[in-house]
Amino acid sequence: MRTMLFIGIIFGIIGLISAMSVNKDRIELSKQSANEQLAPSMKIDEVMNHLNELQKIAMATTGKNRAVGTIGFNNTLDYIENSLTANTNFKVLRRYFKRGTFSLQRNPTLISTINGVAKTHTYSTSGEFYHVQYSTSVTLNENVLLTAIPNLGCSDEDWLAARPPPAGLVVLVKRGDCTFVEKARLAEKYKVAALLFYNNGQAGDGSQPIYVNIGTGSNIPALFLSNTLGTTLVNAANDPSRMATVRLTIATAPLVPIGNICAATLTGDPTQTILIGSHTDSVPAGPGINDNGSGTAVNLALAATLYRLMQTSTYDAYKYRVQFCFWGGEELGLLGSAFHAAEAKTSTVVGERISDYLININLDMVGSPNFIFGIYDGRTAPSNTPAAARPGSLKISTLFQTLFNQNKLPWDHSAFDGRSDYGPFLAAGVVAGGLFTGADALKTVEQRNRYNSMLGSNLGGTSGIRQDRCYHLACDTTTNINQFALDIMMQAAAYSVESMGQQSDLKSWLYPAREIQEFNKQTQQTKYEYNNINEYFGMPYN
Repeated sequence: MRTMLFIGIIFGIIGLISAMSVNKDRIELSKQSANEQLAPSMKIDEVMNHLNELQKIAMATTGKNRAVGTIGFNNTLDYIENSLTANTNFKVLRRYFKRGTFSLQRNPTLISTINGVAKTHTYSTSGEFYHVQYSTSVTLNENVLLTAIPNLGCSDEDWLAARPPPAGLVVLVKRGDCTFVEKARLAEKYKVAALLFYNNGQAGDGSQPIYVNIGTGSNIPALFLSNTLGTTLVNAANDPSRMATVRLTIATAPLVPIGNICAATLTGDPTQTILIGSHTDSVPAGPGINDNGSGTAVNLALAATLYRLMQTSTYDAYKYRVQFCFWGGEELGLLGSAFHAAEAKTSTVVGERISDYLININLDMVGSPNFIFGIYDGRTAPSNTPAAARPGSLKISTLFQTLFNQNKLPWDHSAFDGRSDYGPFLAAGVVAGGLFTGADALKTVEQRNRYNSMLGSNLGGTSGIRQDRCYHLACDTTTNINQFALDIMMQAAAYSVESMGQQSDLKSWLYPAREIQEFNKQTQQTKYEYNNINEYFGMPYN
């Protein structure tokens, strides 16, 4: 493996929020190259100013948040776009897509009738049926005939063999083999009135209704039935001597538009793009200043600082385009990043194709009060991650680790667990890495002692409590930000961008052909198409 030149970095230790006391003087660490300018030029005050503005936006919003569907989210997008326009000459593009929050306006209803005997079924995961995420609305007030799809409903042959044919009818499809998304696509293809999944009766979760997802682009009304109810209805539908029908209603709230914003440098090769991403939305419970105002603010400061340096005669131009993206809908299941990656996979526009992205650096929660210095661990990329993305993801992990080691700073591995916006890019074969200061995990005694030892007494935080005590809560305000951790992560992010930007052949470094061939031998075949909703919420694929 070729070793990348590590450029020294100045980390500042500044006043610390959350009852920690540190030396307010900046401590200079050894600088190994005169070319290093981006990280030392970053200013924590600039980042905090952005956070103060994001908090003002949240506090002026009903519910005091910046969640998708609120004026707080829309004003956050306006603030980001205005900041980028005012402080850079980058090409700024805001793009909307309709995905939004899935929610029910009222509980669905299901009434079956077999040979004239009607029965109203109970709605709950411990009852007889449950709703399906991204089902569409439907009102079937008249009895509609049932038909059962043979086998598991995973092929055209299964659907064509159904008697009576499925068009215009309510279909029963057993859980198993292919994904719920694939079954729903076939249901849409064969123009059904509604889709009723039913459980398979296997040990574990095979009896009761379960909560599943049929994809954000679905146009099918769907419910999920218990094994007992599903089997009863299938037996009746398959018996020529019996008449089996259903009435049902599903009322879902309209999906709202969600915006992504990307800002790209006007210089550098657009077919070799360094992408830095952060999500813009909060949860409804609070203003989301650490999650993820912190990543948003660092991303904005990175863009402005890089632009200012690019205007000087002493700063070497990058060979590569740099693009700063701000994703909407992460808290709803990585919706913005997944939309962007999906569009890129089919685009033929130079600079907008998935092959044009060399790496995605993800910044999500980088100012946690009881922080760790988390570095995404390339070894934990899912086993079915395309081989092309694996060597570079390991290398960017090593780049960050070496930086922290050289500066005698503690760090921890953070797993690629599917809960942030790197997921859609890794699944598409794009190298990913990034930084994270912790969420709902508890800080361990070992971590506290190690951080105290390396940073100084009282800087190790508190063991046994969450790394972010205000994670997804109303108290996630600017007082929840640890400026010491934020400052270090801000400069580490800048260091990574500049280090990659100054590489002579970044593509070859991130995508070494021989190492990719070796990973190809180890990579498991992808059985299911990546689904951001399932990954984020831990929902079953099939």
